[in-house]
Amino acid sequence: MSREWPESLPVVQVRVARPTRRLRELKKFYCEGIGLEVINSFEGHAGYSGVMLGLPGNDYHLEFTEHEAAGDADYPPPGADNLLVLYIPERAAVAAIAARLAAMGYAAVAPENPYWNERGLTIPDPDGWRVVLMNTAGI
Repeated sequence: MSREWPESLPVVQVRVARPTRRLRELKKFYCEGIGLEVINSFEGHAGYSGVMLGLPGNDYHLEFTEHEAAGDADYPPPGADNLLVLYIPERAAVAAIAARLAAMGYAAVAPENPYWNERGLTIPDPDGWRVVLMNTAGI
């Protein structure tokens, strides 16, 4: 399997971005709970504040943004199959992350697709988007 982008698509960076009304909680969930690092953030840029989290490093990252004019309006809830899957080779690492999240009040839930339950844990973030901690041992 090739680990590089094809010449016809010379991508140098990938960012998955989504809006939220819970920027602080998401930052805490993904940084303190899961262990991602903040690689950049901003406040008050055209009414937006945001944070970018490395997956790892700077080539692949998540961005969460919050707009000040959105008020108390919430975004539509995600479906149960809206997933961010993190493949983790060590079972102990999966258990440690799950324990940190549980201590923060984030418990595992049954996945919509039972495949994710075979080796992983599914934990909703503060917006209800599900993160699968998928153990890759033996795959």
